Amino acid sequence: MQDNATEVTAAGIARLAGVGRAAVSNWRRRHADFPKPVGGTETSPSFALAEVEAWLRKQGKLAEVPLRERVWQQLAGHPAGPVTALVHAGCVLLLIHERPALWRDASTGTDERLAAKLPGALEQALTPRFGAPGGAAPHAHSSAGAPNRVNPQPAVNSRPAVNPQAPVNSQPTDNPRAAVNPRAVVNPRAAANTRPAANSRAAVNAPVTVNPRAAVDPRAAVNAPVAVNPQPAVHTAPAVHTPTGPELLPSAPLLRGVAELAAEAGAPRTFEFLLGRHLDANPRQYTLTPAELARLMADLAGPARTVLDPACGTGALLCAVTARPDQELHAQDSAADLAALTALRLALHTRATVRGAAGDSLRADAYRWLRADAVLCHPPFNERNWGHDELAYDPRWEYGFPARTESELAWVQHALARLRDGGTAVLLMPPAAASRRSGRRIRADLLRRGALRAVVALPVGAAPPYNIPLHVWMLRRPDRALAQPEALLVDTGRFAAQGRGGPDWQAVRDAVLDAWRAFERAGRLDERPGLARSVPVIELLDDDVDLAPARHLPPPAVADGAEQLTAVRERLGETLRLAAGLTPPPADPARPARWPLTTVGELARGGALLMRTGGNGGHARVPVLTDHDVLSGAVPSGTLPESDEEAVLTEPGDVVVPVLGGGSVARVIDDATAGAALGRNLVLLRPDPAALDPWFLAGFLRGTANNRQASSYASTATRLDVRRLHLPRLPLDEQRRYGARFHALDEFERALGRAGRLGEQLVRGMYDGLTDGTVAPD
Repeated sequence: MQDNATEVTAAGIARLAGVGRAAVSNWRRRHADFPKPVGGTETSPSFALAEVEAWLRKQGKLAEVPLRERVWQQLAGHPAGPVTALVHAGCVLLLIHERPALWRDASTGTDERLAAKLPGALEQALTPRFGAPGGAAPHAHSSAGAPNRVNPQPAVNSRPAVNPQAPVNSQPTDNPRAAVNPRAVVNPRAAANTRPAANSRAAVNAPVTVNPRAAVDPRAAVNAPVAVNPQPAVHTAPAVHTPTGPELLPSAPLLRGVAELAAEAGAPRTFEFLLGRHLDANPRQYTLTPAELARLMADLAGPARTVLDPACGTGALLCAVTARPDQELHAQDSAADLAALTALRLALHTRATVRGAAGDSLRADAYRWLRADAVLCHPPFNERNWGHDELAYDPRWEYGFPARTESELAWVQHALARLRDGGTAVLLMPPAAASRRSGRRIRADLLRRGALRAVVALPVGAAPPYNIPLHVWMLRRPDRALAQPEALLVDTGRFAAQGRGGPDWQAVRDAVLDAWRAFERAGRLDERPGLARSVPVIELLDDDVDLAPARHLPPPAVADGAEQLTAVRERLGETLRLAAGLTPPPADPARPARWPLTTVGELARGGALLMRTGGNGGHARVPVLTDHDVLSGAVPSGTLPESDEEAVLTEPGDVVVPVLGGGSVARVIDDATAGAALGRNLVLLRPDPAALDPWFLAGFLRGTANNRQASSYASTATRLDVRRLHLPRLPLDEQRRYGARFHALDEFERALGRAGRLGEQLVRGMYDGLTDGTVAPD
């Protein structure tokens, strides 16, 4: 079967051939045999990938499509969409990883035979990792000797969460107040020794009359507060379903390419590459948890055998959990596609038992039976439609019923309800959740009962939305009463980077983990001015119960006061004198040059330079040069998660170009930056010194008109196609003349940047000193 189902756009053809989109338009006009569109629209047509590849080879414009690019184009142009293709690829990669002999047997022969044999083979790989469809939930699962608090959600009046049309065995009353006394279920332990009302891990989206296992278990009403209205079946589904033969047939060419790529790079690295490429190509569709933040949250939770993420997204938090024997990772997300991708990612990433479910955790909790050691969660922020009306009498609201505008406090209480006694929850929260008046009573009860243990304010730029300092809440399900409870407050705002750079993650980690561990050992923490302190709970229980750390921390001590500002002023003067000396001489007028031009793509194909893109991980933990570092001129500040992927390391003379943001920026790597790993959204150009001068290359890549013609525009973002950037064809000596001038301009630009930062520091210090009395006005 030919791969005629996979489609590619004109932009994809341009990437395959290393040319601009204008060249593709010219080919369509000039060559009558150019492949005809098979889809898309009149203004944005799509073409069959196999036909395009054959035409490019026939014309001598493409010797061979790189395997990674071919597999990605097949995935991006899949007729069922890239997410479905990515799930199919993940299933096959797990089969190759777990049962390679089954893949070899299924993949022999035609695509039709592959599609027919693959479902049975996949079943043998997926079932051991994710459990059998329709399997019953474990009874009274607990960790570390915790008491069995089974089913804190007894049979109460609630509507079916996902599929309201599914028949149930009882009819809810019209008046939910008549069903149960909500005060009777404030303590979920009062409902112990009852079983879950439904099989929460089964695929119960089918009507209960068809699948009797999905029906309400009559034993669920035993010992429940009121047995009049048993709870309807919870409509969740397992995250990963075995695709059928007809579903897999269009994916057969993709799956063979994926297997070929896995033979080179390994199954886990192949999936991370495809997932990372998909996330990069669709940045507006996903809210990601940065890897460094995920690692910090996992370290705050500590070692855990059973971990739950009820809003798992792409699985970054669970991937950051430290592995341990007999570990269980549980994931759920309201987006079925994300739940499937997370489950597959975890199964390829770890040997832990993986359980995934699709469904809204607040409305259709798949893990009511679970008592986890730790819960990690990056919940959706500012959700109004989180289930306020239908969940009014849900027993999870042990600390108070959240207001409609307090969806984050609903997630906090959901996390606490899924913990064993003494278990830890770590949640990423918007800063408003610490101070909104509508949530003050719940915050007060969390503090009084010792559930809320710490609030950490992160630096601006730590996670999306990047313009506000998000908070991390650490919570613990109370297992004993504290005589004089205190809460830890930490503010890491001082570690925000200058300009657009991300925070100093190493400094954030050191400060937060040191403060948290000291607080855990002693139950209190001495003041660390401007950074951290523990506050007696009684001091926080005022009318507002405002937990914003900055409002309770003493100001940082001004080191040497006026003397420090004097030193800043002296450094500013030296930098300004240096910038004045580097000021470019007057420009000599010249007639516009008419050089013969080439493109970066043509130079790469000719061997004049090597072109590499930033990766998603690496073997060793080395500093990572991020796009923010390049844009701000900072030293490498990022990190990449450890993986089997080979990191791209920079060398002196490399030229690094950011592809997002619309700026005309190119950075030449010096000895101080060499050895750093290349981060995402960056392209590295390594010129052959015998053919190209690096400063000449970087300088011409920064031309405004050059960047404009090589950029494509989405509704809110600009992406640079580096292959389309133009360069003049000049002798090497002439290149070096231009390179020397560009190098001098770069030094001048750096000096101006340093002067600007020192000037801001001086102005801010003067304002602070004058207003706090440490600097005299005259």
